[in-house]
Order: sequence, then C-alpha cells, then structure tokens
Amino acid sequence: MPNDPAPIAAAGGLLWRPGPQGRPEIAVVHRPRYKDWSLPKGKAARGETAPVTAHREVLEETGFRALVGRRLTTVRYAVAAGPKQVEYFAARATAGEFAPNREVDKLRWASPEQARELMTYDFDRAVLDTFERQPVTVTSLVLVRHARAGVRESWDGSDASRPLDAKGRRQAAALRRELAPFGACAVWSAPVERCRETVSGVAKDFGLTVQLDASLGEDAYRENPSGARRMLAQLGAAGRPVVVCSQGGVIPGVIKSLASRADLKIGPTSTPKSAYWVLTFDGTTLVQADPYPAPTVS
Repeated sequence: MPNDPAPIAAAGGLLWRPGPQGRPEIAVVHRPRYKDWSLPKGKAARGETAPVTAHREVLEETGFRALVGRRLTTVRYAVAAGPKQVEYFAARATAGEFAPNREVDKLRWASPEQARELMTYDFDRAVLDTFERQPVTVTSLVLVRHARAGVRESWDGSDASRPLDAKGRRQAAALRRELAPFGACAVWSAPVERCRETVSGVAKDFGLTVQLDASLGEDAYRENPSGARRMLAQLGAAGRPVVVCSQGGVIPGVIKSLASRADLKIGPTSTPKSAYWVLTFDGTTLVQADPYPAPTVS
C-alpha cells in the first residue's frame, strides 16, 4: 500500500485579552467562505515553524498583534486537498484593530462560555478547553541552547570567549525569526560569548541589551545546580516574556529539576545546539515544557 500523504501543516491561535473581573475574552472569527465561526488559523508558508505561522495568521485574520505562548493542542481533520494538521497556541493580544478582510468579515470578543456557544466546530471547543486548564496569568519563557561554535580544541583563546562559527551565526539569524512571536521584555545569557552572541540579534529586535548571569553557565551549574533553577523560576514568576540562553550542560538538568519539583511529566530533555524550549510558569512552578528543534539552516 502507498504511504499516507503528509498532512497539510497549519497553525492557529486562541487569541485572548483580559476581560472583566480578570476573566479572558476570546476572539472568534467568521469566515464568509465557509459560513463558520472559528479560531484564526491558516496554512504554513514554506519554511515557517508553527509558532511563526500562528502569529502571522492571527495578525492577518484579526488585525491584532499577539504574544504567542504555550502550545495548546494539535487538531487533525480531512479537507479536499488531503489530511490537515493544525497546531494551536495561546496568543495574548497586545495591540491592533479588526478590519474585515478577504478571509474574515466579522470578529467577536466573547467570554469563554459565549465563545463556546458561538464556535461551529467541536475541535475549536477542545482548544478552548485546553486553554482553560491553566490560569491566564501563566507566563512563558524561552530557554535556548547556544548555536554551534566549532570545537574547543580548535580555539586558541579561553573557552568563555569562543564565538559562533559560520553555521552558528546562521542558526542565530534564524532564531531571530523563530523567537519573535514569543516576544521579550528581557534577554538573559550565560556569561560565555557563544551564548551572548546567539541571542544578541533577538535582543536587538526588541530594543534590549543582553544581560549576563553566571548561574546560567556550566561552571556555576557544576558548583551549584540550584542557582540556574532559581533564576529561571524567578524569571517565570515575573509575569513577562523572557528569552534566556544557556549551555548543553545546564538545560537538560535544570528542566528535569523544575519538572520534578512540580510533579510534571515531560519527555527527553536533550537539547541540540540552537534548539529551544518554551517553559510556562504559574508563579515559580513549571506547568508546561514545549521543546522545539534547532532551526533548519544550510
């Protein structure tokens, strides 16, 4: 039998904003072509990651810029062109205004109960159900491993000063696009050049400077493993999006430690160079850990 065709890749966002009494309001859109009420979503463009697609589609269909956060769920269904797979993310509206467009002619902000009634499809209701399992006050933090930096033996200077190699610089450039949907109010790095260099472009894009903290580096981690864990938990509890760059000797262990303390089951924590995690915190407690692969570069 022939292999099943690869699903059409798509992504969308549950766009929300703070409403009365601290409860969220959910954006539900009407598509005249399908005569339905649904969550904003669309097909991935060539080379796009799911968070980038979700961010772009939310903006195009609703007119609102958003901060993409935790992954919610993946929906699969059949369309005329074949199987389709849609990854959904929480997306907090930050600015914008709706205007009818070729895809969407109406947008309604609704309470979760009203949104559930308005939605045409059960799978959109399932996305909303997943969103409601965590409070809206949770905060997502991006933890990225530095990009490729050659090998220690071929570098004459101190290991802390070893820079990215040519491929590493391409990975760092790709991360600027991949991490943009998550936003950043601060960018932190271990005090080694390859970490700082990996996120310096991300910091520049948000008008920030890279802040260094010794607890995020391997040397400090070997002496005091709890330092990196406390640092990430404090950043997670601050209630704002942050990007953090660390090293391969730190990331797997600190994620396991955070997950263990929260009794959170996660999969393998090995993190290749320039791969990253989106860690979601409720206060200082880790409630979700979403891994993402390294960006594809030549």
